[in-house]
Amino acid sequence: MQMFPIVLGAAIFFTSAIHSAEPTNIQLGPRPFYLIDKMPDGQLKTKLQSCANGPFSRTNFSIGHRGAPLQFPEHTRESYQAAARMGAGIIECDVTFTADLALVCRHSQGDLATSTNILATPLAATCIKPFTPATFNADGSIDEPASATCRTSELTLAEFLSLKGKMDAGNRAATTPQAFMNGTASWRTDLYATGGTLMTHAQSIALLQSLGVEFTPELKAPAVDMPFTSPVTGEVFTQTDFAQKMISEYEAAGIPAQDVRPQSFSPDDVLYWLRNAPEFGENAILLDGRKFDASDPSDNQTPTLQQIADMGITTIAPPQWVLLKEDDGQIIPSDYARAAQVANLDIITWTLERSGRLREDVLDGRSKYYYQSTLGALTADGDIYTTLDVLTQQVGIKGIFSDWPATVTYYANCMKL
Repeated sequence: MQMFPIVLGAAIFFTSAIHSAEPTNIQLGPRPFYLIDKMPDGQLKTKLQSCANGPFSRTNFSIGHRGAPLQFPEHTRESYQAAARMGAGIIECDVTFTADLALVCRHSQGDLATSTNILATPLAATCIKPFTPATFNADGSIDEPASATCRTSELTLAEFLSLKGKMDAGNRAATTPQAFMNGTASWRTDLYATGGTLMTHAQSIALLQSLGVEFTPELKAPAVDMPFTSPVTGEVFTQTDFAQKMISEYEAAGIPAQDVRPQSFSPDDVLYWLRNAPEFGENAILLDGRKFDASDPSDNQTPTLQQIADMGITTIAPPQWVLLKEDDGQIIPSDYARAAQVANLDIITWTLERSGRLREDVLDGRSKYYYQSTLGALTADGDIYTTLDVLTQQVGIKGIFSDWPATVTYYANCMKL
């Protein structure tokens, strides 16, 4: 079956974006103000400056991507709490499973080596690919980078919860496990990475409910073959079992379906929810991860955006760079974005604040991913707000995932989104 990422059910997703009835004690910190100061003079800067005294309320336009992982270890209690304090109205738990089939929050089933302290514990013995040090060429360049692969599917729930979260990174030049764990990007920080509290999916539901935010769990593609036979219980766990179990944990917690936006890159998962849990499935998000030409992202793949709309789908969610392009030093909507507008599709996007400093000459490798179609128009850190404004006012997005929700919360409140 051909897999094409799409998004379902935006009608409920973005109703009542600003939670105006909630207390206005949201804490944004200095970053939004720093970014505004770094903008060139103009109407947008003046408008944003005029909102400096708030008040600021929680908003569903601001979606906490794995919590607040610009500075806090992702998918930890501390990261989720930080995102909620910064006004994110919706917070994401990426969902995978352990050897005893417990659902836990991790971006990938196989990312424990980079996102936790597992390599510094006896549980390193469970890693399917033990730490391998980097090797070097005669000139000192890296021949083979350091690596390790450690999966939740090799751990029991108790073992998983014994680990501590760290900033997600691995040092490619490492020759020891400890050095491998010290790979945090220079534009992030280890200031709050002193032992993040890992969480089960059910624990995240209880926490986010207590924080007054809504839910967008992503059913992550398993790293193990499915069906998976638990080495602990002997139970055979199918992909549909996995999809259902994620929904069942919200039902068990008494969470209204309208507050949950399940995500998956697999259309099979979304179709399962639509057929078997339609009250949740009508809000399901199937993310658009197809490959596009960074020089001019266009609606040139099958299915087209119009074909997606003709299926009854209301919302599409590509990465932010797919929605934009550069024209004579200006950021403008891409042909893809225009096609989505013509097809009358609502749009959400990902991920703001995941790329460090915003100048073409300092963005490196992976950091360029989210800005690859507009590099020629980036001159300063304040262009984060220039980018967000084009996405909002010209592309017409209904919400955006961010690694630092305060940046989006400030903008959404100022623009009364």
